[in-house]
Formats: sequence, C-alpha cells, structure tokens
Amino acid sequence: MSKATVPEEEPLLASLPVVENGFQKSTDLLEFDHDNPKNWPNAYKWAIVFLLALMAFTVTFTCISIVPLAGGIVKELEHGAPNPSASTLLVTIWELGEAVGPLLIAPLSEVIGRYPVMNGCNVLFVVATIFAGLSRSTSALIAMRAFTGAAVASNVLNPAIIGDMFEAEHRGSAMSMVMFAPLVGGAVGPAIGGLVAQTFGWRSVLFIGAGLAFICEVLFLTCFRETYAVAILRKRSREVRQNCVEYPVDGTEDHGDMEELWLSITRPAAVLFSSWVLLILSLFGAVQFSYFYVMSITMADILQNMYGFSPALTGTAFLSFSIGSTIGVFICHTTLDRIYIKLRGGQKAGIPEYRLPLSIIGAVFLPLSIVAYGWVAQLHLPVALLLLMVAFMGLTLLITVIPLSAYVVDACGAYSASALTGVIVTRCLMGTFLPLTVNPLTHRFGYGWGFTCIGMGSLILAPIPALIMRYGQKWRQRCEYTRSA
Repeated sequence: MSKATVPEEEPLLASLPVVENGFQKSTDLLEFDHDNPKNWPNAYKWAIVFLLALMAFTVTFTCISIVPLAGGIVKELEHGAPNPSASTLLVTIWELGEAVGPLLIAPLSEVIGRYPVMNGCNVLFVVATIFAGLSRSTSALIAMRAFTGAAVASNVLNPAIIGDMFEAEHRGSAMSMVMFAPLVGGAVGPAIGGLVAQTFGWRSVLFIGAGLAFICEVLFLTCFRETYAVAILRKRSREVRQNCVEYPVDGTEDHGDMEELWLSITRPAAVLFSSWVLLILSLFGAVQFSYFYVMSITMADILQNMYGFSPALTGTAFLSFSIGSTIGVFICHTTLDRIYIKLRGGQKAGIPEYRLPLSIIGAVFLPLSIVAYGWVAQLHLPVALLLLMVAFMGLTLLITVIPLSAYVVDACGAYSASALTGVIVTRCLMGTFLPLTVNPLTHRFGYGWGFTCIGMGSLILAPIPALIMRYGQKWRQRCEYTRSA
C-alpha cells in the first residue's frame, strides 16, 4: 500500500523509534491513553464543542448580517448606482472564498495539527473583516469578503475535531450543535445587522463581527487543545528524540513533512474523485445547502418590495429560519444517534449508512418547501405563510445536511478532514453560483415558476441518500479511502 493511501496513524507510528537504555523499543509502547482526545472528560469535550459552535456562529453572523443591507451598501459605494449582480456577489463571494480556503486548511491540519491551523485562520479572519469594514469601494469590499471566507476553518475542521474527540455513537449530538450554530448566525445576523445599520451604519456591523471573532480567538488560544492523534503523537516523538541523544538527526524529517504536506494537499481531490459515493453525495448536499443562500438573497427583496418591510423588520423576519433550524437540530440531536444505535442492532459497531434516514426525509420535503416559498411570494399570500415556509425550509435543511456530515466523518475516518474539504468545496461553489441564477429565473418566470424550476431540479437528486443507504456499504468498497468504514 502506498504512503498516500495508508491511514494517517500507520505511517506516523512506523516512523517513531523509541530508544531506552541504548536499545530501540517498539513504538507501540508509546501509550495513547491520557492524551487521547476520546478519553478527555466529557465536560471538557462539550466545552470544546460549544467553542467550535460559537466560532461557527460568529463567522456566519459576519457573512449574512449584511444581506438585507447589500443593495444599500453597493449604492453607497457606487455613489447611488444600483448593481443587482454586485449585491448578490457581495453575499455569495464568501462561499467562493470558503471553496478555496479548505484546500490548504485541511491538509495543514493533517500535517501540523488542528490547533495552529484553527488559531491562524481565526486571526486572518479578524484582520480581513476589519479591512472589509474599512473598504471604500465595491471591488475592495468584495475582495475582503472573499478573504474572510477563505480564512474560515470551522466548516472543514469542526466535524473532523468532533470525530477526533467522540466515538461514532456519540457524534450525532455534537455534530448537530456545530451545524446548527452557523445557521443561527445566518438568521440572527440580518436581524441584528438591520438594527445596527439603521443607527450606526453598515460598517459597524462588520466591526461587531470582528469583535466577536476576536473574543472567540482569545478563548481558542487559552482553552483549545490539539485533538488530532497524528499531531499529538508526532509532538511526543520529537520530545523523545530530543531526550535521546543517541538518535541521529539527519534532516530527513523535514523532507518527510514536505512530502506529507503535498500528499495532504492533493488528498481532498483524491478522496472525493476516487469515491463516486462521496462525489454524488457532495453534489446532493451542495444543492441542498445552497438553498440557504437562495432564501437569503431573495427574502429581503420580497419582504421590502412586496410587503413593505423596513430593513430592520426584514432582518427580524430572518428569525423564522432560526425557529425552523432549532426544531431541525432538536430532531437531529434526539434521534440521529438513536437511529444509528437502533439500526446497528446487537452489532458492536454500525455502518456509516445508518446516519442517512433523516436525510432521506429532508431530500423530499426541502425542494417542496422551496417551491411553496416561491408561490406564496408570487400570489402575495399573507406574510405569515411566507415566514412559515422559511421556517419549514430551515427545519428540512438541517435534517438533510447534518446527517451528511456525520456520514462523511464515519465513512472516511482518518481522512475525514480531507473528505469534508472536497464536500465543502463543492458546496461552496454551488452556494456561490447557483444563487446567481435566481434573479434571471424570477425575472423571466416570476417567483412561482422560477422557484418551481429550482425545486424540481433538486427533487431529481432526492433519491441519492436512499440509494446510498441501500447500496452504499457495497459501493464504498471500491474506494480505498472509505473501504474500512
């Protein structure tokens, strides 16, 4: 088996000789009990989950808080000239940045560890957000928004860190929390952003986001510990080598690190494209998650132009999505692990496909909620019905995407960060460009038929999680990265 395909722990342990009393000992004597994140106290592990969720909330709050304000921001920076494409891009360019960042974030985390990568990205996020708040042109603001998206490490590392700390049967609840947090941030952000912008201006909204991110980074520096087993063992091996004067240092370790970095950089594409199960599942998840941005960029226009809402009231209306998301997370929190345990029966370990029943349900009802959302706007039905559809969209979106992340972590094991990178890149590209089709569709066909086209396109993909649950265990054997799950 080549170095690129051996699980992460094996090549590391194979390279760690231990010298004691002049004799080389087997590396399996390097005990991994106390330092093993899976053996940390539950209270501490859940504190880390809360911290991850807080940062995920913060970055999405910063991204989405200017959604109701995008048109006004562009008009101000363009000296009164409206630019709908720039307004949409101002929101979605974030996703393009998030498509680029993980290509380096995940590989680095698998070489130098989660701790330095998470902290480094958090610092870059704070700096880029401050520069975004200081921007004096539309192009500069869009560029800074792309940089802040590229600096977001939470999307790719949070599920991997949970996989580092929790056994498979306990990951569902933690995964629900870190998936729920950004969606809450995306719903609360416009409400707070609209109120703050009316009083202090839109730049203050970005500075608030930078302040929250700074507080999170202080907590990461002081409370977070390394969770990646490979990085922990590598650090221990270096300490052993420093304490063993007999061990020669010939510079080959640096060469090995560079080779490992290159393998890690190319691994996300290798994992994604070598497993067509992950490929079609990532396509499915990308389309489903992009509906969050479709809703975000259309809801403000619908409420303000058709129902006469003010920017502050429009932002508050986004809380309906949070209500639906909260219900969706509660469903995942209470049932995801129970379904997994129930389906595995008396077996000691289940299979990743046992994570997917909720996604099968969401795959059907999420497109229907999109279609209903469009027709409520088209027919100018009561605004309460529109907000109900938004809440239902939040519920079905959560029960669709949370199990998908849990599935990827379970199916890819040591390669979960790389696999999630491939999935996230696909999702971010879809989240950047699919919303750009909404304005042409709704302008040509109206909200009703425009959203019907979008929803029916997604409904075609609805059988994917059901097919993977039925045949995924067999299909995964064709890929070396998912074969052992």
